[in-house]
Amino acid sequence: MPNHELPIGEADEDCATRVTREPLSAEQATELARTFKAIGDPVRLRLLSLIASHAGGEACVCDVTEAFDLSGPTISHHLKVLREAGLITGDRRGTWIYYRVRPEALRQLSESLLPAAETAVTA
Repeated sequence: MPNHELPIGEADEDCATRVTREPLSAEQATELARTFKAIGDPVRLRLLSLIASHAGGEACVCDVTEAFDLSGPTISHHLKVLREAGLITGDRRGTWIYYRVRPEALRQLSESLLPAAETAVTA
């Protein structure tokens, strides 16, 4: 009977592949799932893309609102979800809020899905 609980980097004779990095823990998977869920909505994904598309990865809420046929409170709700998921930050300047993409959050999402060999190259 094959042993399916081998230490990282070891393999038994029945298994040709080797685990070369730790898979996500239950806690990490829960946190990442929350973040993926935040961008799983088409409006939020577009908002994130619009913010990232602006110079310096920063956009005024007044700039992104125009791209949608949605009310201001609905846009604010979607931006709040993105902010609470840690994907964007915002700061008030006068009467407007300027949002910025958090590249490290996007990097973490991306790296969580890369094959182990590719993460070794980017690390």
